[in-house]
Amino acid sequence: MPRARRRGLWPLLVAQTLSALGDSFSYVAIPLLVLHATGSVAQMGVVTALGGAATLVTGVFAGVVVDRFDRRRLLVGCDLARLLLYGSIPLIWLAGPRPWLLYLMLPLASAFGMVFRVAHVTVVPSLVSADEITHANSRLFAASSTAYLVGPALAGLLSGRFGPTTAIAVDAATFAVSAAVLVLLRLRPVGAPADPAEGERPLDVLLAGVRFIARHPILRPMTVLLTVLSSLTFGLTDVVIYRLKHDLGQSDGTVGYVLAVGIVGTLLGSVAVTRLRRRYGFAPTWTGAWALCGVAMVGIGLAGRVPVVAAAATAVLGCSAVAGIASMSLRQEVTPAPLLGRVTSAFWTLHSALTPLGAAALTAAAAGYGSSATVIAAGALCTATAATALCTPLFRARSDRALGTPGAPVEQGDARRLPDGV
Repeated sequence: MPRARRRGLWPLLVAQTLSALGDSFSYVAIPLLVLHATGSVAQMGVVTALGGAATLVTGVFAGVVVDRFDRRRLLVGCDLARLLLYGSIPLIWLAGPRPWLLYLMLPLASAFGMVFRVAHVTVVPSLVSADEITHANSRLFAASSTAYLVGPALAGLLSGRFGPTTAIAVDAATFAVSAAVLVLLRLRPVGAPADPAEGERPLDVLLAGVRFIARHPILRPMTVLLTVLSSLTFGLTDVVIYRLKHDLGQSDGTVGYVLAVGIVGTLLGSVAVTRLRRRYGFAPTWTGAWALCGVAMVGIGLAGRVPVVAAAATAVLGCSAVAGIASMSLRQEVTPAPLLGRVTSAFWTLHSALTPLGAAALTAAAAGYGSSATVIAAGALCTATAATALCTPLFRARSDRALGTPGAPVEQGDARRLPDGV
């Protein structure tokens, strides 16, 4: 990536890393704070569930918000809001534990976090040229993965030595620094904010992203396939933990080691995706990554030794990273800038719709039929699902510049084709 582009991307890179670090801190520190204050694992679950529900609900509307307002200011505003929300917790705790506060603060912080994630996706095309989007996303993905790797460990250390409120205070500080860095972000104009047309109903504005995906010859089948693939893999971490603990008789420390090593796969996938996509194009890269992900899942089911399980888990996360970065880059390239927030929000919501059911089914199958058979079956289905992409427009489209400028809309039935590298 040219030096000028690197200079333009670095504020977002730093902010994304700090935001991910803050999120990873809260994943550890908030449950520990609830446990310290109440001693109840049930209340830990309630607080976590409220945060997840807030994220899901906000995802429906986040795209409309992102497309309507200035995106740089929105990113800064989300960080400042999370600074105030998380920063107020240790201050109020000075007067004594107030567990009820978390039932309000965490859902609000989760909602602002969701808006931040959607907005951060939409600004990448405003910072780099179209042929640099995949490389930029790989760097952002690698940075956030590193933050999620070290964040929980740091949060645990701080909580153990100084208490969870100190960890939450550090969490709040990361958002303060992120907001300060984002002020330096300079976006190229790529389209005016999307104001509703005269007479346009609010429901039409809300569903614009869904309609764009439904009309697009590539995003439509990819969303359908990802709905299945996500449901097959969302509960995989739980099954891997069960396999290590129940089937292989390993300790909690070994479980942590395997999961930590698996993050290395994410970093390797982030490094490899740009080269793979440039060499093979989008469809072979995305489809091949998911097919190999299924093969690696089968490897987890067949493995009888911890190092083999760790290697297979690393391969799963590496392939998932390649597929995820390639998918996000494609959406940024083919979606009009004023619509990108709603398309991103709709895409995430649609293909995640069945993941809770998939996770429940996967873990129930592991309990009933054993983790080995369950992971092998899920891996085989993952590879078979990826193979069906061969029969979709993903492989009927040619990799040339027939689409013209990335970001131009593609109507249903349009014979135009994907740009270079797609």
